[in-house]
Amino acid sequence: MSESPLNLMFLLRDQSTHIQTAWEQIHQYIQAQTSVYVSSVSVIEDFIPDDSAADLVVVLGGDGAILRACRQMRLKQLPMIGVNLGRLGFLADLTPEGFCKNFSLLLDRKYRIVEHLMFECKHFHSDGTVNTYLGLNEVVISSAGAMAMIDVELAIDNEMVTTYSGDGLIISTPVGSTAHSLSAGGPILKQDLQAFVITPICPHTPSNRPLVDNANALYSLTAGNVPDGAMLVIDGQIKVPYSSGDRLELTRAPVTFKLARIPGFNYYSRLNRKLGWGGQPKYGAE
Repeated sequence: MSESPLNLMFLLRDQSTHIQTAWEQIHQYIQAQTSVYVSSVSVIEDFIPDDSAADLVVVLGGDGAILRACRQMRLKQLPMIGVNLGRLGFLADLTPEGFCKNFSLLLDRKYRIVEHLMFECKHFHSDGTVNTYLGLNEVVISSAGAMAMIDVELAIDNEMVTTYSGDGLIISTPVGSTAHSLSAGGPILKQDLQAFVITPICPHTPSNRPLVDNANALYSLTAGNVPDGAMLVIDGQIKVPYSSGDRLELTRAPVTFKLARIPGFNYYSRLNRKLGWGGQPKYGAE
């Protein structure tokens, strides 16, 4: 076992009974362990990134909580491990019981840190103001409550690609490829790939198919006559109005999302289990 104490920071999704019960279970277990130090415990929305360091940030919640946590950390990303108290759990893959069961692996530093692509999205408003967002999953321009078609022009490295006409457009990271993009018919990317996926939402032209391109490129999105009610959505959690004359620029973020994986993790086994891939049906003899 490593001689230096394992420094843990805990971020809790919220103060709900469900989350607090899980925290008490884990806290009681940790208190009985040696060579571990808990530097801080806070609800995600109250966390303020500073110069404090931790070997691991333990996020209690689910994938949505991890999305919030990595955005809250801004440019001071620390390695995270998720305890899943949500639904699918592609990123938060340990139960509270599993966290305790595998805790010796964490103490012995028998985990690996996998770095994942994040994006930076700049929203240039027609009035001249600019908002910048950091994200992990995806950027979406959606006609949303407008219930009308929206035309979104895409350029990559200042080269015009096409105009997507439909319910909107998704630009996703590999981590986000199993989220909204997948529901819209986009491909699943291995999470460590350095690429973005462009997926149209219900395109009016059937030939508009998903596109995969380099993460080092500049992605520019503009829309002309935007219907009232259109929205810009970041990671499914930040929702702001999108208007005619607005413009988006999406690039690779200057930081990466750092995810701790314990031994035995297999991405395709996880997809098989979480997405219910059962292979070919088995037919009995007639």
